[in-house]
Order: sequence, then structure tokens, then C-alpha cells
Amino acid sequence: MARRLSILKQPLFSTLNHHLIDYPTPSNLSYWWVFGSLAGLFLVIQIITGVFLAMHYTPHVDLAFSSVEHIMRDVKGGWWLRYMHANGASLFFIVVYFHIFRGLYHGSYASPRGLVWCIGVVIFLLMIITAFMGYVLPWGQMSFWGVTVITSLASAIPVVGDTIVTWLWGGFSVDNATLNRFFSLHYLLPFLIVGASIVHLAALHKYGSNNPLGINSSVDKIAFYPYFYVKDLVGWVAFAIFFFLLVFYAPNLLGHPDNSIPANPMSTPAHIVPEWYFLPIYAILRSIPNKLGGVAAIGLVFVSLLALPFMNTAYVRSSSFRPIHDKLFWLFSIDCLLLGWIGCQPVEAPYVTIGQIASVGFFFYFAITPILGELEAFLSSAKSSTRIN
Repeated sequence: MARRLSILKQPLFSTLNHHLIDYPTPSNLSYWWVFGSLAGLFLVIQIITGVFLAMHYTPHVDLAFSSVEHIMRDVKGGWWLRYMHANGASLFFIVVYFHIFRGLYHGSYASPRGLVWCIGVVIFLLMIITAFMGYVLPWGQMSFWGVTVITSLASAIPVVGDTIVTWLWGGFSVDNATLNRFFSLHYLLPFLIVGASIVHLAALHKYGSNNPLGINSSVDKIAFYPYFYVKDLVGWVAFAIFFFLLVFYAPNLLGHPDNSIPANPMSTPAHIVPEWYFLPIYAILRSIPNKLGGVAAIGLVFVSLLALPFMNTAYVRSSSFRPIHDKLFWLFSIDCLLLGWIGCQPVEAPYVTIGQIASVGFFFYFAITPILGELEAFLSSAKSSTRIN
């Protein structure tokens, strides 16, 4: 016993003990609080599989597609690594989207957790950039034309736009320098995500976890271990089953078949579609006919998310006690699903019009946030006064 206490006093072990074992956790957490640890798990899977794939991948426009096929056909277990990495990215985004929407519903961005939320938004942005660069690496048709279309959007930025595009391309067209740059950054950025995740976790543990009721639970907490690690373990097993069903039985379900065709600069695909987890943002981009306006709209998505803690005026966190926000949240969720569907449709009527309406609905949710808290407080006060009278 004395030896165990001595070990726990060591800096590394005491830190692990504080954050993973004795961490005081609200006693009423539900399974909706499992997505944070699941995101960490999938981040580890992506880094490990990515490192092993990089050992066999060749970042050259003439060899990249062939090297991916070499990994799939000739490297022992290579197909497994590649499918784990590709589908792991999809599962990673599914987990993070659930994590974000759970935070929106339960008001996890409200004070004092504003810093936790903002760091999470930065991690989300890094994830999108990393995944986009990874999508380019197989150098298939969707890879080539996707990077051509998206990077050329930077040319809409006044004064410095063309310079940014030239720097991204490493020249005057998408070519070998582009692929090398994207491969290098795709390898680097996950480690930045790890660093940001550690800061995110440290901030969370400083201010404490939110809970389903959204109330101050400082007087009703229990140690994370051995109670809540079981909850996380159940979530891990459930997602592991789904993950391996994808990897072994439907590995290409979430990918685009055109990316199995080598990149051809002389043949433009009939319809350029990014990976599914980019589709809502891609739909907002397409809904604005002006290129600069589309770029600004993408930036506004992340600005809106970052601004939520500062725009919030609600005195109650959880939507369980905010009937107006509860309905608005579910309408917003449906709107995001609609944007995802629009993002994979052709740019033609009526999809353009539907996308524009859905984009307005998306930003309306954030625009009404400062007003909603005051409105709910007024209605609650009026209702209380009516009951007293």
C-alpha cells in the first residue's frame, strides 16, 4: 500500500491518476457523454494506421495511385490498414459530430466552459483540413478535381488570393509539388490535433464536465474510475462493432467510386463530390453564386461556432428546460442533414434553391442565439407572474 502511494506521488502517475482515475465526474452523466473518449480513440487509430501507411506510400503524381494499389494488393495486411484509415476518418467525424450536437443541446458552450468549446472548434477545423489533405493523397479523380476546385477558391480573396493559391499548389497548377505539400501537412497536422486535444482535456478538467440537467453538480460528483469507465467501455465496444462491420463487409460504402480511377487532368468528372463529412459545408459554399461570398460563408460557419459562448444569454444550459431552444435545435439538426443531402446533388434546380434556404436556416440558428436567451427569460418570468396572480 505504501509503495502504491509512493508511485502515485510521481509527477506522471499523479497526473494520470488525477485525470483518468480520481477525476470527479457528475453522477448523472448519460451515454451521450461517451463521444469525447471515443474521439480520442479514433484519433489514436488514425495516427497509428497513418504512420504505417506512410511507410509504403509514394507522394508523386506518377506513383501515388499505384502505391495505394500496391498497399492494397501486395503489402501484408495493407488492405486492412488502408480501410481502417479511410473508414476510421468517417467514424471519427461521426463521433465528433455527435459530440458537437450534444454540446449544442446541453449548452456545453455556456460559461464557464467557453474556452473548452472554443478549443473544440479549433480541433474540428484542424480535423477538416487534415481530412481534406488526406482525401487528396490517393490521387484518384475525386482527389485531383477536389483539390483543384477547393484550393482555387482562395483566389477570391482580395490582394493575396492568387499568391495563396500559388503557394498551395507549389506552382501554377495542381501537380507534384501540391501532392508533396499535402502529404507533409497531412502527416503533421494530426500531431497538432493531439496537442490541441490535450489542452481541450485540461481545460475541461479545470472547469468540470457539464451534465444532462445543465446544473451545477459540484456537490454531487464521483470518481471516474471504476464507475464511468464502464460507460465509456460500452460505447467503445458498440462503435468497434460498427467500425469493423464497415471495414470487413462494406469498406467502400462511404467513399466515391470515381476515386478508384487514376487522376486525369484532361477528364473532368460529371459531378465533383467531396467526402460525406464535408457535404454540409460544401452545400453552403455552393449555395452562394459569388466565389468570395462562398469563401466568406465557410469562414462564417466557424466564426459562428467560436462566437457561441459569447453570444449566449440563456440562464439555463440544458434544452431539457428550454422548450423553444429544444424545438429550434431539432430544426437545426434536420437543416444540417438537409445540407448534407444537397451537397451531394447536382448544381441545378431545385437543389440550388433548397440549399440557399437551408443555408439561411443554418445561420439563423446562430443569429437568434443572443435573442433567444432573453426571450426565454421574459416568457418564464411572465409565466411565473401569471401563476402568482
